[in-house]
Amino acid sequence: MHRRIETLLGNLDDFPVGARAVERLRVSSSAMTHRVLRLPSSIGDLGLMLAGDVRVRDGDVLVADETRVIALEVIPDDVLIAYPDSIAQAVEIAHAFGNRHIPVIRDGDAIVVGYAGPLEELLERSGVRYERTARVMERPFVYAHAPHTHD
Repeated sequence: MHRRIETLLGNLDDFPVGARAVERLRVSSSAMTHRVLRLPSSIGDLGLMLAGDVRVRDGDVLVADETRVIALEVIPDDVLIAYPDSIAQAVEIAHAFGNRHIPVIRDGDAIVVGYAGPLEELLERSGVRYERTARVMERPFVYAHAPHTHD
């Protein structure tokens, strides 16, 4: 049996936790693309069924009672963050990622991609300044599956 959850109660950033214990349910960042999730918790399985375009993010509160608050914790992704020094360098590296169908997230003037050895080698060869780090993503990497050709 599971407890059905159709709405989020808020986010830990501004949720009044008080003296209640906080239970964090760890999910991968790909969970942020789903509106239906099944999550094990201390009170049994939680069946998350969100309406429309609502998606979860790190810290979202699913359950709150007198003794506990149950919230999501998005697991940090292993990412490469590229810091192009010029528009030309940004276009070059973005084009290279695009040709490999790699989803990217722009973060200010930086380009963020999921870690892969060949991508790190590409950045190294191109001379783009970069770092490898673990980061909780505010939104997930989304892969486009549109059919196309390279004629």
